[in-house]
Amino acid sequence: MSLLVKARRDGRSIVEVTPKTAGWKYVGFAAYRLEGGGTLALASDALERCLVVLQGTVTVRAGDQTWREIGERASVFEDRSPYAVYVPPGTPASIAAHTDAEVAVASAPGASADSPRLIEPARMKRFSRGIGANTRYVCDILPETEPADRLLVVEVRTPSGHSSSYPPHKHDTDRPPDETSLEETYYHRLNPAQGFVFQRVYTDDRSLDESMAVEDRDVVMVPRGYHPVVVPYGYESYYLNVMAGPKRAWHFHNDPAHEWMLR
Repeated sequence: MSLLVKARRDGRSIVEVTPKTAGWKYVGFAAYRLEGGGTLALASDALERCLVVLQGTVTVRAGDQTWREIGERASVFEDRSPYAVYVPPGTPASIAAHTDAEVAVASAPGASADSPRLIEPARMKRFSRGIGANTRYVCDILPETEPADRLLVVEVRTPSGHSSSYPPHKHDTDRPPDETSLEETYYHRLNPAQGFVFQRVYTDDRSLDESMAVEDRDVVMVPRGYHPVVVPYGYESYYLNVMAGPKRAWHFHNDPAHEWMLR
Protein backbone atom coordinates (compact mmCIF):
# COMPACT_ATOMS: atom_id res chain seq x y z
CA MET A 1 0.00 0.00 0.00
CA SER A 2 1.32 3.44 -0.95
CA LEU A 3 1.84 5.97 1.81
CA LEU A 4 0.56 8.71 -0.51
CA VAL A 5 -3.17 9.50 -0.36
CA LYS A 6 -4.21 11.61 -3.34
CA ALA A 7 -6.61 14.51 -2.87
CA ARG A 8 -9.95 14.73 -4.61
CA ARG A 9 -9.92 17.78 -6.87
CA ASP A 10 -13.59 18.66 -6.39
CA GLY A 11 -16.43 17.99 -3.98
CA ARG A 12 -16.74 18.57 -0.26
CA SER A 13 -14.42 15.78 0.92
CA ILE A 14 -10.82 16.53 -0.05
CA VAL A 15 -9.03 13.60 1.57
CA GLU A 16 -9.60 11.14 4.40
CA VAL A 17 -7.40 8.77 6.39
CA THR A 18 -8.75 6.44 9.10
CA PRO A 19 -6.89 3.93 11.25
CA LYS A 20 -8.54 1.20 9.17
CA THR A 21 -7.46 2.59 5.79
CA ALA A 22 -3.97 3.40 7.12
CA GLY A 23 -3.48 0.04 8.82
CA TRP A 24 -2.59 1.57 12.17
CA LYS A 25 -4.24 2.29 15.54
CA TYR A 26 -4.53 5.97 16.34
CA VAL A 27 -4.46 8.81 13.80
CA GLY A 28 -7.43 9.88 11.74
CA PHE A 29 -7.40 12.86 9.39
CA ALA A 30 -9.82 14.48 6.97
CA ALA A 31 -9.99 17.79 5.10
CA TYR A 32 -13.09 19.42 3.69
CA ARG A 33 -13.88 22.30 1.36
CA LEU A 34 -17.11 24.09 2.24
CA GLU A 35 -18.86 26.64 0.10
CA GLY A 36 -20.34 29.67 1.85
CA GLY A 37 -23.55 28.45 3.49
CA GLY A 38 -22.34 24.83 3.53
CA THR A 39 -22.35 22.68 6.66
CA LEU A 40 -20.54 19.65 8.02
CA ALA A 41 -21.80 17.43 10.87
CA LEU A 42 -19.46 15.32 13.02
CA ALA A 43 -20.81 12.37 14.96
CA SER A 44 -20.70 11.80 18.69
CA ASP A 45 -18.38 8.81 19.14
CA ALA A 46 -15.28 7.61 20.99
CA LEU A 47 -12.91 9.93 19.12
CA GLU A 48 -11.42 13.20 20.29
CA ARG A 49 -11.09 15.76 17.51
CA CYS A 50 -9.23 18.96 16.76
CA LEU A 51 -10.98 21.08 14.13
CA VAL A 52 -8.59 23.48 12.38
CA VAL A 53 -9.97 26.35 10.30
CA LEU A 54 -7.35 26.36 7.55
CA GLN A 55 -8.95 29.22 5.63
CA GLY A 56 -12.28 31.04 5.52
CA THR A 57 -14.77 31.92 8.26
CA VAL A 58 -17.03 29.40 9.99
CA THR A 59 -19.25 28.90 13.02
CA VAL A 60 -18.51 25.80 15.10
CA ARG A 61 -20.95 24.16 17.49
CA ALA A 62 -19.67 21.47 19.86
CA GLY A 63 -21.96 20.09 22.55
CA ASP A 64 -23.75 23.07 24.09
CA GLN A 65 -21.11 25.63 23.05
CA THR A 66 -20.98 27.79 19.93
CA TRP A 67 -18.16 29.90 18.48
CA ARG A 68 -19.43 32.23 15.81
CA GLU A 69 -17.58 33.45 12.74
CA ILE A 70 -14.11 32.23 13.63
CA GLY A 71 -11.28 32.13 11.12
CA GLU A 72 -9.35 35.06 9.69
CA ARG A 73 -7.07 33.56 7.04
CA ALA A 74 -7.80 33.66 3.33
CA SER A 75 -4.87 31.25 2.80
CA VAL A 76 -2.74 28.90 4.89
CA PHE A 77 0.27 30.83 3.57
CA GLU A 78 -0.66 33.97 5.49
CA ASP A 79 1.72 34.75 8.33
CA ARG A 80 -0.82 34.19 11.09
CA SER A 81 -2.08 31.32 13.23
CA PRO A 82 -5.39 29.54 12.61
CA TYR A 83 -8.41 29.16 14.83
CA ALA A 84 -9.06 25.63 16.13
CA VAL A 85 -11.61 23.87 18.33
CA TYR A 86 -10.94 20.87 20.55
CA VAL A 87 -13.88 18.44 20.70
CA PRO A 88 -13.69 15.69 23.35
CA PRO A 89 -15.04 12.16 22.82
CA GLY A 90 -18.81 11.73 22.98
CA THR A 91 -19.48 15.28 21.79
CA PRO A 92 -21.38 16.01 18.57
CA ALA A 93 -20.12 18.94 16.54
CA SER A 94 -21.02 20.87 13.40
CA ILE A 95 -19.35 23.44 11.17
CA ALA A 96 -21.22 26.08 9.16
CA ALA A 97 -19.29 28.11 6.59
CA HIS A 98 -19.93 31.84 6.19
CA THR A 99 -17.45 32.09 3.32
CA ASP A 100 -15.78 29.48 1.14
CA ALA A 101 -13.69 27.61 3.70
CA GLU A 102 -11.29 24.73 4.16
CA VAL A 103 -11.37 22.81 7.43
CA ALA A 104 -9.18 19.98 8.73
CA VAL A 105 -10.42 17.38 11.23
CA ALA A 106 -7.77 15.52 13.24
CA SER A 107 -8.94 12.59 15.35
CA ALA A 108 -7.73 9.85 17.67
CA PRO A 109 -9.28 7.47 20.23
CA GLY A 110 -9.97 9.28 23.48
CA ALA A 111 -11.60 8.97 26.88
CA SER A 112 -11.51 12.54 28.14
CA ALA A 113 -14.35 14.17 30.05
CA ASP A 114 -13.08 17.65 29.13
CA SER A 115 -15.38 20.31 27.74
CA PRO A 116 -15.08 21.54 24.15
CA ARG A 117 -12.87 24.60 23.89
CA LEU A 118 -11.81 27.22 21.40
CA ILE A 119 -8.08 27.39 20.72
CA GLU A 120 -7.45 30.99 19.74
CA PRO A 121 -4.52 32.05 17.55
CA ALA A 122 -2.98 34.12 20.35
CA ARG A 123 -2.56 30.94 22.46
CA MET A 124 -0.50 29.18 19.81
CA LYS A 125 3.28 29.25 20.03
CA ARG A 126 5.01 30.34 16.81
CA PHE A 127 8.72 29.92 16.13
CA SER A 128 11.28 29.16 13.45
CA ARG A 129 13.29 25.96 13.29
CA GLY A 130 16.56 25.26 11.45
CA ILE A 131 19.10 27.56 9.81
CA GLY A 132 19.91 28.59 6.26
CA ALA A 133 18.04 26.58 3.63
CA ASN A 134 16.73 24.37 6.43
CA THR A 135 14.69 27.20 8.00
CA ARG A 136 10.93 26.68 8.38
CA TYR A 137 8.17 28.34 10.43
CA VAL A 138 6.18 26.37 13.00
CA CYS A 139 2.85 26.97 14.74
CA ASP A 140 1.92 24.66 17.63
CA ILE A 141 -1.86 24.27 17.44
CA LEU A 142 -2.35 21.47 19.99
CA PRO A 143 1.00 20.68 21.63
CA GLU A 144 1.55 18.31 24.53
CA THR A 145 1.49 21.27 26.94
CA GLU A 146 -2.23 21.71 26.19
CA PRO A 147 -4.83 19.18 27.43
CA ALA A 148 -5.94 16.33 25.17
CA ASP A 149 -5.92 12.53 25.31
CA ARG A 150 -3.66 11.59 22.40
CA LEU A 151 -3.72 14.25 19.69
CA LEU A 152 -0.79 16.48 18.78
CA VAL A 153 -1.38 19.01 15.97
CA VAL A 154 1.11 21.41 14.39
CA GLU A 155 1.45 23.34 11.13
CA VAL A 156 4.66 24.25 9.28
CA ARG A 157 5.40 26.68 6.45
CA THR A 158 8.59 26.05 4.48
CA PRO A 159 10.05 28.63 2.06
CA SER A 160 10.88 27.95 -1.57
CA GLY A 161 13.99 25.84 -2.08
CA HIS A 162 14.20 24.75 1.57
CA SER A 163 14.14 21.38 3.30
CA SER A 164 11.82 20.57 6.19
CA SER A 165 11.40 17.82 8.79
CA TYR A 166 15.16 17.75 8.32
CA PRO A 167 17.64 16.39 9.27
CA PRO A 168 15.53 13.24 8.94
CA HIS A 169 14.00 12.13 12.23
CA LYS A 170 11.69 9.35 13.40
CA HIS A 171 9.38 8.62 16.33
CA ASP A 172 8.41 4.96 16.00
CA THR A 173 9.96 3.35 19.09
CA ASP A 174 8.76 3.64 22.67
CA ARG A 175 11.92 4.48 24.64
CA PRO A 176 11.26 7.78 26.42
CA PRO A 177 12.74 10.26 26.95
CA ASP A 178 14.84 9.59 23.83
CA GLU A 179 11.99 8.62 21.53
CA THR A 180 8.25 7.96 21.60
CA SER A 181 6.02 6.02 19.23
CA LEU A 182 3.70 8.28 17.22
CA GLU A 183 1.83 7.72 13.97
CA GLU A 184 1.69 10.83 11.77
CA THR A 185 -0.03 12.36 8.77
CA TYR A 186 1.18 15.25 6.61
CA TYR A 187 -1.50 17.30 4.83
CA HIS A 188 0.35 19.24 2.14
CA ARG A 189 -0.53 22.58 0.53
CA LEU A 190 1.52 24.29 -2.20
CA ASN A 191 1.78 27.91 -3.34
CA PRO A 192 1.26 28.25 -6.29
CA ALA A 193 -1.08 25.28 -6.18
CA GLN A 194 0.34 23.54 -9.29
CA GLY A 195 3.59 22.86 -7.44
CA PHE A 196 4.87 19.74 -5.73
CA VAL A 197 7.25 18.70 -2.97
CA PHE A 198 9.24 15.54 -2.42
CA GLN A 199 8.83 13.45 0.72
CA ARG A 200 10.71 10.29 1.61
CA VAL A 201 9.70 7.81 4.33
CA TYR A 202 12.36 5.23 5.19
CA THR A 203 13.66 3.01 7.98
CA ASP A 204 17.23 2.18 9.01
CA ASP A 205 17.05 -1.27 7.42
CA ARG A 206 15.20 0.08 4.33
CA SER A 207 12.38 -2.42 4.80
CA LEU A 208 10.32 0.74 4.25
CA ASP A 209 11.73 3.20 1.71
CA GLU A 210 9.21 5.22 -0.31
CA SER A 211 9.87 8.51 -2.09
CA MET A 212 6.89 10.52 -3.32
CA ALA A 213 6.14 13.56 -5.44
CA VAL A 214 3.38 15.17 -3.39
CA GLU A 215 0.87 17.61 -4.88
CA ASP A 216 -1.46 20.20 -3.38
CA ARG A 217 -3.81 18.75 -0.72
CA ASP A 218 -2.31 15.25 -0.81
CA VAL A 219 -1.65 13.38 2.45
CA VAL A 220 1.46 11.38 3.29
CA MET A 221 1.08 8.72 6.00
CA VAL A 222 4.06 8.04 8.27
CA PRO A 223 3.54 4.76 10.13
CA ARG A 224 7.24 4.54 11.06
CA GLY A 225 10.64 5.70 9.89
CA TYR A 226 12.30 8.97 8.96
CA HIS A 227 10.25 11.40 6.85
CA PRO A 228 12.03 14.49 5.41
CA VAL A 229 10.45 16.96 2.96
CA VAL A 230 12.21 18.94 0.21
CA VAL A 231 10.59 21.97 -1.46
CA PRO A 232 11.64 22.81 -5.05
CA TYR A 233 12.55 26.37 -5.97
CA GLY A 234 9.59 28.55 -6.94
CA TYR A 235 7.02 27.06 -4.56
CA GLU A 236 6.15 27.54 -0.90
CA SER A 237 5.16 24.54 1.21
CA TYR A 238 2.63 24.25 4.01
CA TYR A 239 1.80 21.08 5.89
CA LEU A 240 -0.45 20.22 8.80
CA ASN A 241 0.85 17.40 10.99
CA VAL A 242 -1.35 15.17 13.12
CA MET A 243 0.34 12.75 15.53
CA ALA A 244 -0.98 10.26 18.06
CA GLY A 245 0.26 7.14 19.80
CA PRO A 246 0.20 5.18 23.05
CA LYS A 247 1.83 8.10 24.95
CA ARG A 248 1.08 11.77 24.29
CA ALA A 249 4.68 12.97 24.06
CA TRP A 250 6.83 13.95 21.08
CA HIS A 251 10.41 12.74 21.43
CA PHE A 252 12.25 11.97 18.20
CA HIS A 253 15.45 10.31 17.03
CA ASN A 254 17.56 11.85 14.25
CA ASP A 255 19.05 9.70 11.51
CA PRO A 256 22.66 9.30 12.72
CA ALA A 257 23.95 9.55 9.14
CA HIS A 258 22.72 13.15 8.91
CA GLU A 259 22.81 14.37 12.50
CA TRP A 260 26.26 15.87 11.96
CA MET A 261 24.72 19.02 10.50
CA LEU A 262 23.19 19.90 13.89
CA ARG A 263 26.58 20.09 15.61
